[in-house]
Amino acid sequence: MNFATHLSPILEQYIESHSTSCNSILEELERETFRKTTHPHMISGFLQGRLLSFISKIIQPKNILEIGTFTGYATLCLAEGLPIDGTIFTIDTNEELQAISEKYFLKSSYFHQIKYLHGDALHVIPTLDESFDLVFIDADKERYSDYFKLIKPKLNPKAIVITDNVLWYGKVAINENEDVQTQYLKDYNDLLFADQDMETFILPIRDGISLARKK
Repeated sequence: MNFATHLSPILEQYIESHSTSCNSILEELERETFRKTTHPHMISGFLQGRLLSFISKIIQPKNILEIGTFTGYATLCLAEGLPIDGTIFTIDTNEELQAISEKYFLKSSYFHQIKYLHGDALHVIPTLDESFDLVFIDADKERYSDYFKLIKPKLNPKAIVITDNVLWYGKVAINENEDVQTQYLKDYNDLLFADQDMETFILPIRDGISLARKK
């Protein structure tokens, strides 16, 4: 989703040229995603990927949970901050895309730290015994609130929850002609904001990214 920054191509190019570059595996994965998938815009891409990497490197999480793998671009970015004994658990239902993500997981130095879990996240999450320092939610929008309710008991103190697409083309700020997806995202944003155990901030990057920190 490429709404939120409203950057001109020239400004976006400038930002990328003055940001630490990503590795060649991510560049190759992005190219293949655009060649072989029907919705390549769903990939995190350079700007969001570097943000995910940066946050992960600051936190150095022992355990990461990702809900929504797609082709694995964000997975690999998040893995960059893992300590040697850290693990990222990534959940997705799309078997057709699993071959692409696992191909690039194998190429990376983080392969042994990535646990791909195929299935419905609402069913998979309750089976996980781990607690998490970092969570990234980028899946079906109507379930965002349900995902958060499931993961909250599994969050360590000071854990960060990152959520994608929370501005939804700017529709969340408009009260007219709301579609169902917009309402789900507004409900989710309200849920995070009202939660006294969390402090929340929304970044207007791409289609909106929220950062929520457990107190």
